[in-house]
Amino acid sequence: MAEHEHEHGSMDITTQQETFAGFVNFTIKTVGVIFVLVVILALWGA
Repeated sequence: MAEHEHEHGSMDITTQQETFAGFVNFTIKTVGVIFVLVVILALWGA
């Protein structure tokens, strides 16, 4: 069995936080671009 007990909350999650922040930022920008394209298409009558 494991000799070391895991301490909850002791892992360094800085990299995971940065990755998630990048993912959220990318998602928000992508949704914004799609929204602008939909509005342009709606106004243009496509």
